[in-house]
Amino acid sequence: MCFCILILPIEGLVLKLNVVIAGKIYEVEVEEAEASDEHGLSAPASAPIYSSVLPTAPKPGASSEVDEAKVCRSPLAGVVARLYVKPGDHVHVNDLLLVLDAMKMEIKINAQLAGVVKSIEAAPNDAVKPEQLLVLFE
Repeated sequence: MCFCILILPIEGLVLKLNVVIAGKIYEVEVEEAEASDEHGLSAPASAPIYSSVLPTAPKPGASSEVDEAKVCRSPLAGVVARLYVKPGDHVHVNDLLLVLDAMKMEIKINAQLAGVVKSIEAAPNDAVKPEQLLVLFE
């Protein structure tokens, strides 16, 4: 199922939305895109695309081997392009952790909590699936 949402832009405003996919809540930021003749709208070529996945509580009755509040998961399927942290690194909220290549775009994955990186669960050129564990924090 695919949904198309039209949001009328207000200059300089970044809109934050909560999106639920397969029962998991994601916070997304929406910015105005430049017009394109081919498909109506496209992101400006020079504009970075950011993805920040907020940890959510596991579903009731689901067992989890990791504390979901201390993980970063992939928001979508893609390939790890670059890592910006290593185990033992101290990170702050919104620090860049890694970049995924997905659908011909670079998706920047930022930290949603401050802490110490315990492990990196993916390496450059690894294909990752949606919800796959990428970074574990202490």
